[in-house]
Formats: sequence, structure tokens, C-alpha cells
Amino acid sequence: MKKVVSCILIVICIFTLYSYFHTEEIYVVKTFEKTSSELNNNSKEITNVTYYKMSDGTWKTDNHSYKYKLVLKGRLSNSIKDTTYIILSNTKNITFQQAVKASGLSSNTNDYFEIENAVIVGFS
Repeated sequence: MKKVVSCILIVICIFTLYSYFHTEEIYVVKTFEKTSSELNNNSKEITNVTYYKMSDGTWKTDNHSYKYKLVLKGRLSNSIKDTTYIILSNTKNITFQQAVKASGLSSNTNDYFEIENAVIVGFS
């Protein structure tokens, strides 16, 4: 009986050690480079911050990680075409109007995103 219990404990220890030391490495799947200033006038979509899609489904800038990539489309008042904001965020609950204000069109700095929570990485 002692041998059976010892074998079970050894197997449990092996699985515990394996799971502790075996972690999957997260790597970059795709890089979205910052649009060069030469292309800004001709580019349909402008990326103002280089960002990355990671292998675990998250998104990352050089300094922060985010759970979601949001693409918010709407029309600014008196505009002749729609505007799209590309946002990396740790919440799904960001509206187009919040993005407009956070993009610099508000004089109230409370309307801007905290970098740990969200960042506008591009627009078109």
C-alpha cells in the first residue's frame, strides 16, 4: 500500500513540476508599423503608434498590453465622410464619441484615455 501511495505522490509531483515550468511563450503574430510621415497624405489608414498582435490573442504597444482591438466608425459633425478610430483597450465599452474626445478634439484632459486602459493607435 505504501508503494502505491508513493507512486501516486511521485506522479502528482511530476505533473505539478511540469505545469509549473512549462509555460507557452507568447510571441508576435503580426506587426502594424507606424505610418511614415511621407505616406500620411496618401495613406487610407494612418497608424500613429506601432502595435502588435500577440499569439495569445492580446494586443501590445511597445510599453503596454491590451485585451481588445476596437475599430470604431462614425461621422464627425459637418464631415463629408466617416472617420474610423483603431483603439487598443482593456475594455470593450468605448464609444465613437469617447474616441473623438480622446483623439485630441476635447479641451478637457479627463476625456483622454489613461494609457494603461486604452490607446488610439490609428485612424482613417
